[in-house]
Amino acid sequence: HHLFDGDGMLHSLLLPEGGGSAPAVYCSRYVETYRYRLEREAGGLVFPKVFSGVVGAAGVARGAVMALRILTGQINPLEEGIGLANTSVLSFGNKLFALAETDLPYTFNLSSDGDIPTVDRYDFDGKLSGNMTAHPKKDHETGELFAFRYGPLPPYLTYFWFDRDGNKQPDVPISSVSQTSFNHDFAITERYAIFPDIQLVVKPFDMVFKGEMILGVDKRKVPRIGVIPRYARSDNEVRWFDVPGFNPFHTINAWEEDDETIVLVAPNVISIEHTLERQDLVRNCVEMVTIDLRFGRVSRRPLSVGNFDFGVVNPRFVGKKNRFAYVASLRNDSISMPNLTGVAKLDYKEKAGVDCVVAFREFPKGCYGGEPFFVANGGDEEDDGYLVMFTTDVSREESKFVVMDAKSTELDVVAEVLLPRRIPYGFHGTFI
Repeated sequence: HHLFDGDGMLHSLLLPEGGGSAPAVYCSRYVETYRYRLEREAGGLVFPKVFSGVVGAAGVARGAVMALRILTGQINPLEEGIGLANTSVLSFGNKLFALAETDLPYTFNLSSDGDIPTVDRYDFDGKLSGNMTAHPKKDHETGELFAFRYGPLPPYLTYFWFDRDGNKQPDVPISSVSQTSFNHDFAITERYAIFPDIQLVVKPFDMVFKGEMILGVDKRKVPRIGVIPRYARSDNEVRWFDVPGFNPFHTINAWEEDDETIVLVAPNVISIEHTLERQDLVRNCVEMVTIDLRFGRVSRRPLSVGNFDFGVVNPRFVGKKNRFAYVASLRNDSISMPNLTGVAKLDYKEKAGVDCVVAFREFPKGCYGGEPFFVANGGDEEDDGYLVMFTTDVSREESKFVVMDAKSTELDVVAEVLLPRRIPYGFHGTFI
């Protein structure tokens, strides 16, 4: 069983407003996706698992069984979707969404008593088809949301955006993408959207004839970065820049230095060929990538020697020039997934040219965290605020909600909430 194949389970903590005396309320619920409901009723697996069930001849056989069930009307994934809603959470347009890039978003409610029931699969009034990234980017200033989808058939990559009221704008198919890459994340600036096109690709023939996973590394492919105007109506203005060895799964932020320069900050996955099966051999290096649009040049510099991922910034600075990033520190003890053993603060202005880590908090031995999230406290400075995250002590089977001072030199813990249940490993979240 692979972590990426798990059904989505939401975990929420409702805090009393204004520091009131009411207790915090914790809730966890599965996202009631079509897939989850069908398999719950069946008492077992109905759909193949992409990372742990679509391998070799057995994967082909599982696909054939699913096709037969579709043809006989037993299941209807073409209309209802097969997504897990297990990757991230989004607040947009007065709605809450559970996201996974293999399907449409699922909406859910946050009740006054802390409950988080699923509402429905959501297609934005019929304008969103197929699937959507689990990493859309929201512009804090305009309220707009920018997103994309990728898939196994042309167009392999499609870009789109929503106005602040949630109205989806027309699709922009990117015809210059010639195969299905693992386009997990992207970035925006005030005028552009930036797409890393990495070496991890869909390889169905290797699955069938070599018994490998459907996702694999194309060693002959040169990674590149695509730049398209943020409000483009076609892909005529897409520009691609080769960036050998640059394979980020996630981005941290991007901005424009001037009319002809774009800066992207992202953790680059080193030794990407091991990323699906031998995480103990993989490291991430946070890099600053500068793209000179005028001369078509790309330059790169590492920001730290640390093994960091799951980076966040003050949401007010998404797509705008910023100074600080907060990242999870990874320790690759396991061959399957790394453990998040701490959190670091990067300052890529003050520490330009040297290791950019200016604050670090390591969790106690046997305690692992999730993705940090920055919560502003209303101050004027970029790092005026708090880092919040869930942590779990595996020996005690005990989880906490932890609040850290984002401005302090050691990311001091200023509050903790002991939770009534252990929270299993997850991916991304948000603070509302």
